[in-house]
Amino acid sequence: MAALLLAASPSLFAATLSQQDDPVIMTVNGQPVLRSEFEYSYNKNNSEGVIDKKTVEEYVDLFVNYKLKVAAALDARFDTLTSFKQEFAQYRDQQVLPAMVTDADMLKEAHNIYDNTVKQIGPDGLVQTAHILLRLDQKATDAEQKAAKVRIDSIYNALKAGADFAELAKKVSQDPGSARQGGLLPFVQRGQLVKEYEDVAFALKDGEMSGVVQTAYGYHIILRKGHKMLEPFEEHKESILKFMEQRGIRDQLAQQKVDTLVSQSNGKLTPADVMQQKADELSADDSDLKNLIREYYEGLLLYEVSNQHVWDKAAKDEAGLEQFFKKNKKRYNWEEPRFKGIAYHVKDQADIQAVKDCVRKLKFDQWAEALRKTFNGDSIIRIRVEKGIFKQGDNALVDSAVFHKDTTVAKLKDYPLDAVYGKILKKRPEDYTDVRGQVVADYQDQLEREWVADLRRRYPFSVNFDVVKTVNNH
Repeated sequence: MAALLLAASPSLFAATLSQQDDPVIMTVNGQPVLRSEFEYSYNKNNSEGVIDKKTVEEYVDLFVNYKLKVAAALDARFDTLTSFKQEFAQYRDQQVLPAMVTDADMLKEAHNIYDNTVKQIGPDGLVQTAHILLRLDQKATDAEQKAAKVRIDSIYNALKAGADFAELAKKVSQDPGSARQGGLLPFVQRGQLVKEYEDVAFALKDGEMSGVVQTAYGYHIILRKGHKMLEPFEEHKESILKFMEQRGIRDQLAQQKVDTLVSQSNGKLTPADVMQQKADELSADDSDLKNLIREYYEGLLLYEVSNQHVWDKAAKDEAGLEQFFKKNKKRYNWEEPRFKGIAYHVKDQADIQAVKDCVRKLKFDQWAEALRKTFNGDSIIRIRVEKGIFKQGDNALVDSAVFHKDTTVAKLKDYPLDAVYGKILKKRPEDYTDVRGQVVADYQDQLEREWVADLRRRYPFSVNFDVVKTVNNH
C-alpha cells in the first residue's frame, strides 16, 4: 500500500517529508513560517558578540511582532511602490547576477582574451629594450638642441668604447623609471611605443645597440635585450582571470546572458523576470541565500511601515511631542541645574551687550540664525558662540561665569572678551525642545508599543511551542 501511494503521489510524499524536516513554527496572518527561517533570524541576531542576547522563547515574541509589521506593510501595499521595487531589485540582482556566470564561462572568456592578445601581438612577437634618454623640449632653441646632441653623441661614443650600458643609464638617463633599472623597459608589442623608437627596436637583433634615435621625447640610445612570443595560456590564466574580476567582466558576461534570455523569450520575459527566475532557482538550493533575500525584502517593508507609524511620525508630530513631554515631565527632571543659553567670545566691548540685545526677545531655537546674520553675515567673523543646555563640566566659561566654579577659561585667539547669556534651569527643562532628542526617542517607544498592540489585535497569529522547543536542537 505504501509503495502504491508513493508511486501514485510522489509530490504528496515529498511535501510530507519536507514538513517533517522543516515544520511550521508559527502562522502570522495566514502565512506559515518555517522553523528554518526562524532559526536563521534567531542565530543571526544572537551570535557571539551580541550584547543583548535573547533566549529562543524571548525571541519568539520579537519575531511575531516583526512578521505582524510585515503583514501591515503588505496590506498597505508598500511592496507596489516604484521606489521599493527598484531598491529591492537592485539588491536581489547584486546577489544573483554573479551566479549567472559559471567558472567555465569565465575560463572561456579568458581564452578569448588570450587569443585576441596573440592576434594583436602578431608574428613579430614581443621585444624588450633598454634605453638611455636625454629629454629635449620640442620648443628647444637651436643652441639647446645642439648641446643635447653633443651630449648624447658623447654618451654613444662612451658606449661604443666599452662603457657599461646599465651603469651609464642609471647615471645619465632622464627617464627616471627605467633609469633605476639600468634603462630596462618591459616587453612590448607593436603599437605600444612611439613609431621612431618602435621601428628601431623591432629592426635590431638581440644584444644589438642602436645609434642615436630622436623622438618627440628627445634623444635615445636603444639596446635590444631580447624577444619572445607570448607564453602558453596556462602561464597567463590566473593573471587574466584576476584582470577580468577587477574590470567587472563577470558582471558584463552576466548581463549579456540576461539580455540573451530576454531576446530568446520573444517578448515573454523582461530582465526583471529573468533575474527573479534565477533568484528562485538559486534559493531552492541555497537556504542561506533564500533567507538573505527574504530578509532584505521584508526589511525594506519594515522600514517603510515603521517610518510611517513610528519614526517619521514621532519626529514630525510637534503637538504630540509637546503633549507627551507635559504628561511625562518628571521623567526629564535633573539632579543638578542646567544653563540654557550661550557662551560667547567677542572682539569689541560693545558687542557683549549687542549680542544680548539681538536674542533677548527671540525663541531659543532662533538664536543661532539671528546671531549668524547679525554678527557673522559677511566675511568678517565678529563673534564665536557655543549655544546649548549646559551642565557643570560641559563648558569652562559657563562653569566659571554661571556655576561660579574655580575653573581656568582658555582665551580664544583674536576674541579676548568672554561673556554668557541665558538662564539657569534648576530642576527640569522648560519645554520639550530643550530635550528634544530624548523626548522623540521616548515618544517613538510609546508609538511602537501602541502600534504593536494594535497589530496583535488586528491580525491573527499562532505559535507552535512544540516546534519552538526543537529550535537548534534537531
